[in-house]
Amino acid sequence: MEVFRLSSAKYANDLSGTGAKIHGGRWNRKGDAVLYTAGTRALALVEVLVHTTNAFLPLNYRLITIYIPDDSILTIPTKSLPDDWNNTEPSDSTTKISTSWLSTTEYLTMRVPSVVVEGEYNFLINPAHPDFSKIKVLRNEAFNFDNRLMKQK
Repeated sequence: MEVFRLSSAKYANDLSGTGAKIHGGRWNRKGDAVLYTAGTRALALVEVLVHTTNAFLPLNYRLITIYIPDDSILTIPTKSLPDDWNNTEPSDSTTKISTSWLSTTEYLTMRVPSVVVEGEYNFLINPAHPDFSKIKVLRNEAFNFDNRLMKQK
């Protein structure tokens, strides 16, 4: 299966999950390396835009298409998540889910619902998993944000 990562060019070749390890995120606590990807190009775009704090579009970005094996994906159904899973500010309840997933080597990837786009999914990849070498970068291409995304009226 193909998943997508939209990243600044500086980090486009870094699949180590170091950014998430340093900063933490909705699905991982600080100190846990996780590579965040999206199930579609459009979701990857929206996930970047939701973290853009001013009216300027990011520059010098790359869209990375990554192959992940279909046979090592843990799916977390939305209905099984705690009530606060989609709060604007991430809660400990979601990081507990990933901590449990990361502590085993059963699944390379965890499929989780997107908070930003209902019905879409993000795919978290464990860089420390023994099968991490099975993921492959299929494409790494320049990505330009359409200026209309931040158009002021």
